[in-house]
Amino acid sequence: MPGHRPKRRCPGARPAAVLAAASLFALLACGEPAPSGATALKPEETGRAVEIVDGDTLVLDDGREVRLVGIQAPKLPLGRKGFEAWPLSPEAKAALAELALDETLQLAYGGSKIDRHGRALAHLYRRDGLWVQGRLLERGLARVYSFLDNRALVAEMLALERRARAERRGIWADPFYALRAPRGLEADIGSFQLVEGRVFKTADVRGRVFLNFAADWRRDFTVSLDRAAARLFRAEGLEPLDLEGRRIRVRGWLKEENGPMIEATHPEQIEVLGE
Repeated sequence: MPGHRPKRRCPGARPAAVLAAASLFALLACGEPAPSGATALKPEETGRAVEIVDGDTLVLDDGREVRLVGIQAPKLPLGRKGFEAWPLSPEAKAALAELALDETLQLAYGGSKIDRHGRALAHLYRRDGLWVQGRLLERGLARVYSFLDNRALVAEMLALERRARAERRGIWADPFYALRAPRGLEADIGSFQLVEGRVFKTADVRGRVFLNFAADWRRDFTVSLDRAAARLFRAEGLEPLDLEGRRIRVRGWLKEENGPMIEATHPEQIEVLGE
C-alpha cells in the first residue's frame, strides 16, 4: 500500500547471556530497555575508536579515553619504568584493534562512569551487536576484573572466562595466568590472581569475616570480608561463614596481612565450586 511503512522488528525475549551481546543500537531504536542480563546498564553516548592504548583501553574521536570495564587484559609497559610486559599483551592489543578500531561504539554504563585517571568506564557495543568485552573474554585475551561499584554483566563475563579457560584459549595456556593454589603465594604479593582451594575454617571477628585456607591463619592464605562486604554477601544469598569446607575460586589483588590475603568486597569475587 502507498505510504505503508513496514513494522520495525525488535528483539524478542532471549536468554540474558545472549541479550548481553545484543546490539544496544537496535534496542534503543526500538525503545527497548537494556538487556535483561544487564538491567543496570545505561546506554549513553557513542564514539568512534581512533587509537588503541592496550588490550583494555582505547581512545575515541572526541579525545576521551575509555577503559573497558569488567575486564583486565594483559598489560603493556606504556612508559612505566621497570614494568615488564605481561605475556600476550601485544596480542591483546591487536585483538582490541581488530574488534574496535575505526568502529562506532555504543558506551553503556553499569556503575561508576569515570575512574581516578579520568577514563570512561564503559561496556562497548559495535553497531553489528558485538559486545567487545565478551569477545575478548571468549578469545582468552582478558580476565574478569570487577569492582564493588561496577558489577553489571559480571555473571555473563565469568561464564565466558570459564569456557575460555577450560579450552585453554589465549592467556589460559600460559603459566603466568594459571590458577594459583592457596600455598606458595608469597611470590605473588602485589599482583592480581585467581586462587582456588578449599576453605579450612571460617571466623567472624567483630563483624569481619575471615576465610582461612589452612590451620595457621597468621601465615597462610586468607580471604577477608569487612562488615559491609559480609552484609552484601548475605543480602545476595551467600553466607560467607557457610563456605567452611567448600572449594572456592577467589579473585583479587594479593596483599600481605598475616600471610597472603585477598580482600573480597562483592560476591562476584568468589565462585563456589563443585566437589
